[in-house]
Amino acid sequence: MGEVAAPYRRLEVKSSSWQRILFVMFVAQLLASIGFSTIFPFLPNYVEFLGVRSGGSLVFWVAAVFSVQAAAMMIASPIWGAIADRHGRKLMLERAFFAGAAVILLMGFVRSAEELTFLRLIQGLTTGVVSAANSMVAATAPRQRLGYAMGMMQTASWAGASVGPMIGGALQYFFGFRFSFVVTAALMLAGGLLVLFGVKEDFTAPPRAERGVGGLIHAWRDVVRTAGVPLAYFLRFSAWLGRTMLVPFLPLFIATITVDKDLAGMYTGLAIGLAAASSTLSGVLLGRLSDRVGYKPILVASALGCAVFYVPMAYVTDVVQLIVVNVLIGFAIGGVLPAISAMLARLTPRNVAGAVYGLDNSVAAASRALAPIIAGAIVTVTSLPGSTNYRTIFLVTAGLFLITALVAAWRLPRSEREALATDV
Repeated sequence: MGEVAAPYRRLEVKSSSWQRILFVMFVAQLLASIGFSTIFPFLPNYVEFLGVRSGGSLVFWVAAVFSVQAAAMMIASPIWGAIADRHGRKLMLERAFFAGAAVILLMGFVRSAEELTFLRLIQGLTTGVVSAANSMVAATAPRQRLGYAMGMMQTASWAGASVGPMIGGALQYFFGFRFSFVVTAALMLAGGLLVLFGVKEDFTAPPRAERGVGGLIHAWRDVVRTAGVPLAYFLRFSAWLGRTMLVPFLPLFIATITVDKDLAGMYTGLAIGLAAASSTLSGVLLGRLSDRVGYKPILVASALGCAVFYVPMAYVTDVVQLIVVNVLIGFAIGGVLPAISAMLARLTPRNVAGAVYGLDNSVAAASRALAPIIAGAIVTVTSLPGSTNYRTIFLVTAGLFLITALVAAWRLPRSEREALATDV
């Protein structure tokens, strides 16, 4: 790890206590998660509502709305992360929150799927709340509490996601789609103000010679050369690919198995919200447990659980069955993502946390960019004339989580001490 840490010996971040920062980051990420999940599950329905001016199928534009944002974030996240290591992580948090508030507010006033897709591109280039918050927490939390800290951050995400879809479903039903974007923008603004006034960061920048493009490339190169980090990024990619493949099409699938089509949005919010609530619970429980038993057993067991539970999802015949199975999946996924985040934090020095989680967010964004395309192709290939088949996506997702579990069991070290980085 000396190779990674050496260029940043002069970098120093003096902050308020890590517990205070964790609390502020928890609340800010909770607000962001509520906001995003208020609109995110219903983007396919919003695309259908807006219509398409230039032609193309609904499946194409739904995939485009999700993929464009993720592809843009894949490019921008490593840059923002490396800038955070040079100019401060608080500044990057403020950028993510305030830019997100502005762009999402504009989404509420678009007139076509094409305009929405363009704003999603801008969103991907300018936001990135999760990676910015994770880098702040990873840079301040004690190494022996990283499982708990990352579990709490994941808990904030899932807690918000458990409330947001229900709020979004209700707002859609009573006020229409557009008002949800105004609510989300207000929540993002509140999160940005909380960071602005609630986090104190005394930042000492690295020497000027390390701040240029060459310094950025050197940081990324050293991070990906760190033992265990490429494996962590692979696990992140496969887990997120599986998790997000069905997201663009879940509302459309629910509409095919419910009797009252007008309530499909409410059912979607309920299904996603309850699954997120179970992830909230498991994020806390399994995060604490990983500090005692290690991230490997938690990651392997949770990924296997996801693989097992996604199989019956392909055969549900009503909304109640779907909700029950989705809650079980939510509990399992709550152990996968925090374990990977804690693994990255343990493998790398604090002072390159921005670069580490910027690249991590880029990897996750790459999977989110590919997921709708792959899922759309699966739907297209497996559907018969006159009907649309969404069920095969669940089986493919189960296979991806099985691969994640097997690779983690095979390649992760038996003891965390074998891969633990030197703290700087």
